[in-house]
Amino acid sequence: MSVTYKYHHLGIPTRKKMIGMMHLKHLKIYATDHESNPFGIQWMLYEKGCNLPELVCKVPHVAFEVNDLQEAIKGKKVIVQPNSPSPGVIVAMIEEAEAPVEFLQFDKAVRLK
Repeated sequence: MSVTYKYHHLGIPTRKKMIGMMHLKHLKIYATDHESNPFGIQWMLYEKGCNLPELVCKVPHVAFEVNDLQEAIKGKKVIVQPNSPSPGVIVAMIEEAEAPVEFLQFDKAVRLK
Protein backbone atom coordinates (compact mmCIF):
# COMPACT_ATOMS: atom_id res chain seq x y z
CA MET A 1 0.00 0.00 0.00
CA SER A 2 1.32 3.45 -0.81
CA VAL A 3 1.20 6.26 1.71
CA THR A 4 -1.39 8.98 1.23
CA TYR A 5 -0.75 12.46 2.63
CA LYS A 6 -3.52 14.91 3.55
CA TYR A 7 -2.70 18.40 4.88
CA HIS A 8 -3.65 18.63 8.56
CA HIS A 9 -2.09 21.78 10.04
CA LEU A 10 0.83 24.17 10.14
CA GLY A 11 2.45 24.40 13.58
CA ILE A 12 4.14 27.72 14.32
CA PRO A 13 6.23 28.20 17.47
CA THR A 14 5.48 31.29 19.55
CA ARG A 15 6.94 32.71 22.75
CA LYS A 16 3.68 34.01 24.22
CA LYS A 17 0.44 32.44 25.39
CA MET A 18 -2.48 33.13 23.11
CA ILE A 19 -6.19 33.15 23.80
CA GLY A 20 -7.68 29.68 23.45
CA MET A 21 -4.47 27.72 23.95
CA MET A 22 -4.89 24.25 25.43
CA HIS A 23 -2.26 23.01 27.87
CA LEU A 24 -0.89 19.57 27.07
CA LYS A 25 0.71 19.23 30.48
CA HIS A 26 2.28 15.81 29.87
CA LEU A 27 4.09 17.22 26.80
CA LYS A 28 4.86 20.66 28.31
CA ILE A 29 3.18 22.36 25.36
CA TYR A 30 0.45 24.97 24.95
CA ALA A 31 -1.32 24.89 21.57
CA THR A 32 -4.21 26.58 19.82
CA ASP A 33 -6.79 24.53 17.95
CA HIS A 34 -5.85 24.31 14.28
CA GLU A 35 -9.56 24.21 13.44
CA SER A 36 -10.10 27.66 15.00
CA ASN A 37 -9.02 29.36 11.76
CA PRO A 38 -9.65 28.61 8.10
CA PHE A 39 -5.97 27.96 7.36
CA GLY A 40 -5.25 25.13 9.79
CA ILE A 41 -2.64 27.10 11.74
CA GLN A 42 -1.74 25.85 15.21
CA TRP A 43 0.31 28.18 17.40
CA MET A 44 2.66 26.25 19.70
CA LEU A 45 4.27 27.42 22.94
CA TYR A 46 6.89 25.00 24.26
CA GLU A 47 7.53 25.14 28.01
CA LYS A 48 10.96 24.92 29.58
CA GLY A 49 11.82 21.26 29.96
CA CYS A 50 9.84 20.14 26.90
CA ASN A 51 11.56 17.02 25.58
CA LEU A 52 11.00 17.70 21.88
CA PRO A 53 14.02 18.44 19.69
CA GLU A 54 15.10 22.07 19.45
CA LEU A 55 14.30 22.02 15.73
CA VAL A 56 10.63 21.28 16.52
CA CYS A 57 10.47 24.00 19.18
CA LYS A 58 11.99 26.71 16.99
CA VAL A 59 11.07 25.97 13.36
CA PRO A 60 7.50 25.82 11.99
CA HIS A 61 6.32 22.39 10.94
CA VAL A 62 3.76 21.16 8.46
CA ALA A 63 1.63 18.19 9.49
CA PHE A 64 0.00 15.59 7.29
CA GLU A 65 -2.55 12.93 8.10
CA VAL A 66 -1.27 9.62 6.73
CA ASN A 67 -2.88 6.24 6.23
CA ASP A 68 0.28 4.30 7.24
CA LEU A 69 2.62 6.01 9.71
CA GLN A 70 5.27 3.28 9.65
CA GLU A 71 5.49 3.43 5.87
CA ALA A 72 5.58 7.27 5.93
CA ILE A 73 8.66 7.33 8.19
CA LYS A 74 10.46 4.41 6.55
CA GLY A 75 13.91 5.53 5.38
CA LYS A 76 13.43 9.04 6.80
CA LYS A 77 15.39 10.88 9.50
CA VAL A 78 12.97 10.37 12.41
CA ILE A 79 13.38 13.08 15.06
CA VAL A 80 10.31 12.19 17.17
CA GLN A 81 9.56 8.50 17.43
CA PRO A 82 5.96 7.31 16.97
CA ASN A 83 3.92 8.07 20.07
CA SER A 84 0.33 8.70 21.11
CA PRO A 85 -0.16 12.23 22.49
CA SER A 86 -3.91 11.62 22.83
CA PRO A 87 -6.27 8.64 22.45
CA GLY A 88 -6.83 7.48 18.88
CA VAL A 89 -3.85 9.19 17.26
CA ILE A 90 -0.24 8.20 16.69
CA VAL A 91 2.26 10.84 15.60
CA ALA A 92 5.90 10.97 14.54
CA MET A 93 8.13 13.69 13.18
CA ILE A 94 10.86 13.60 10.59
CA GLU A 95 13.44 16.13 9.47
CA GLU A 96 13.13 17.06 5.80
CA ALA A 97 15.47 19.70 4.33
CA GLU A 98 16.29 21.04 7.82
CA ALA A 99 12.61 21.44 8.76
CA PRO A 100 10.34 19.28 10.92
CA VAL A 101 7.44 17.45 9.29
CA GLU A 102 4.75 15.77 11.39
CA PHE A 103 2.75 12.71 10.40
CA LEU A 104 -0.49 11.77 12.17
CA GLN A 105 -2.32 8.48 11.85
CA PHE A 106 -5.83 8.40 13.31
CA ASP A 107 -7.71 5.38 14.57
CA LYS A 108 -10.60 4.80 12.17
CA ALA A 109 -13.12 5.12 15.04
CA VAL A 110 -11.73 8.58 15.89
CA ARG A 111 -12.04 9.77 12.25
CA LEU A 112 -15.73 8.82 12.16
CA LYS A 113 -16.61 11.26 14.96
